[in-house]
Amino acid sequence: MHLTHERVPHKEAILTHCRTHLFVSYPADKPGVAIDTIISPQSIKDPDYIISNGSDFKLGFFSPVNSTNRYLGIWYNRISVFTVVWVANRQKPLKNSSGVLTISEDGNLVVLDGQREILWSSNVTNSVANSNFHLLDSGNLVLRENTSGKIIWESFHHPTDTFLPGMKLSVNLRTNQKVLYTSWKSPSDPSIGSFSTGMASVNIPEAFIWKDGRPYWRSGPWNGQIFTGEPDWNAEYHNGFNLVDDKEGTVYATFDYANVLPLSKYVLNSQGNLVQTYWDDSKEDWKVVGIAPKDECDIYGTCGAFGSCDSQRTPICSCIRGFEPKIIEEWNRGNWTSGCIRRAPLQRQRVNNSGEEGKADGFLKLKMIKVPYFMERSYGSIDGCRKQCLKKNDCVAYAHDVGIGCMSWSRNLIDLRKLSIRGSDVYIRLAYSEFAKERHLKVIIRISLIIGAIAFLSTAYYFWRWTAKIREFAPERKNKSRESLLFDYLDDVKLHDLPIFSLKEVATATNNFHVANMLGRGGFGPVYKGKLQDGQEIAVKRLSKSSGQGLEEFMNEVMVISKLQHRNLVKLLGCYSEGEEKMLIYEYMPNKSLDTFVFGMEIVEQQQHYSFCRPNNMGSMLSNGDVQMHTCRIVVRAGIG
Repeated sequence: MHLTHERVPHKEAILTHCRTHLFVSYPADKPGVAIDTIISPQSIKDPDYIISNGSDFKLGFFSPVNSTNRYLGIWYNRISVFTVVWVANRQKPLKNSSGVLTISEDGNLVVLDGQREILWSSNVTNSVANSNFHLLDSGNLVLRENTSGKIIWESFHHPTDTFLPGMKLSVNLRTNQKVLYTSWKSPSDPSIGSFSTGMASVNIPEAFIWKDGRPYWRSGPWNGQIFTGEPDWNAEYHNGFNLVDDKEGTVYATFDYANVLPLSKYVLNSQGNLVQTYWDDSKEDWKVVGIAPKDECDIYGTCGAFGSCDSQRTPICSCIRGFEPKIIEEWNRGNWTSGCIRRAPLQRQRVNNSGEEGKADGFLKLKMIKVPYFMERSYGSIDGCRKQCLKKNDCVAYAHDVGIGCMSWSRNLIDLRKLSIRGSDVYIRLAYSEFAKERHLKVIIRISLIIGAIAFLSTAYYFWRWTAKIREFAPERKNKSRESLLFDYLDDVKLHDLPIFSLKEVATATNNFHVANMLGRGGFGPVYKGKLQDGQEIAVKRLSKSSGQGLEEFMNEVMVISKLQHRNLVKLLGCYSEGEEKMLIYEYMPNKSLDTFVFGMEIVEQQQHYSFCRPNNMGSMLSNGDVQMHTCRIVVRAGIG
């Protein structure tokens, strides 16, 4: 989109920003009138100028900031910030205001000093005397023939540091001739600096910045939509950018104003940064929307051959898997340019060295990568790319892009970097041995997964069986007393040498549980007195099926008394358990108070008010048939030993 004129200020307002006025002598001279064309033998003398027809650009002499040197240049006419886009005599500045731009006798544009010495020339061989020069609203200064209007020379083909809409950043694939943009030495010196930018192409076009003729930054290959090494370019700001093949051996990049950028440009500054800016009317200043290189990983070859750069890591450089630093001491000092070398030779190298073919090479996949330089291009699917690479003994890597096709590399991989978004998948050729650990790890993982799955399924199966069994016996369990459940539990617990009585022995001892032998009824059921065949008197506690009291106390009694033997505890002689019939067999105690057995009768009578028994979890069987669950605690008042 071209610059609209609705926002153009009045000519009077524009002229208030101008430092000079038009003062050109020719027939029907009209001083102060802006013109855009000079016809031979007319000229522009410092401080004269001309303005393009739409008042977008101005041509005249200027001095850079902090400098008194004078240069012929083109700059924006409508904006408040003085911004030069082209310089003629950048290598030979004028030392005063004696400069003149005119058309020479042979038809070339020339800049002369006060001594009529040529400081700059358009230097075309097919020039004609009958010519004129014209400043276009694009910022392009053209030299053309008067009669035919044929353009003989134009400044767009001889740029300085600024890439404007309509310009072409071109390279001839046959002759390798390039149109280059070159940086200023400094903001005060527009002479040619250390940096240049342009297109380069071995097989796929890329944009480059060179420093003193050596690669400094590269964009990655063009895939028809973007430069793949710059995937974070904002499409909103770059929708006018395009790469064109003229089918005659020349490829060129060009751009137009994006919809949201009414005034935009690229500038290669003196620090080597290619900066895209647009004019912000609200702030009356240039706003940066893109810059390259962005960080240290963008500098060409930072990590050397087979080294990968990742700006999100520390250190930023690392060797690709299967490679190790070539000079470890330099890497340890943070100098990675020596790059990396292979740990294991490829198959072709093994064959050449030992005559044994060995096992085939494999490929390591690197994701979201800015592909390296010096690629070879072919067409095919990603599987086809792999097969092509395997067929070539010198192929060390391959990649695939929908807009490009197959890319392969047969030399050292330079300028690899990890990208944060998009990027390409690059497949690095490695020796078979480099994948051994990975294969072993995969086997271990598979085995672990299988064992884990079996263990999980087994656990799930037994859990299902257990829950099914619980559901099966749930109705029956609802009808059981808590004490019955306790005995179910006791069936599975191995008590400490606790004798098991038979039903016959217990029935014989209690005269078949005759009512005359019943001592009483406790919390768990009736208690019977009995006598074993050896004459020992016993007390049999027969669990009541309807009892629902004292489960915790009863459990504690059985488990603890079965393990402990103490003269103050009634002795548990054994038990009987069969089906729903549960019984505990104790020694029989005479009908006396427990404290009688603890302290003796005489002591109790004398000190009865100083000691007592407090009910708790232990128990004793009284001769009257009552069952009391308690633990004897001795409480001695103050002053009593």
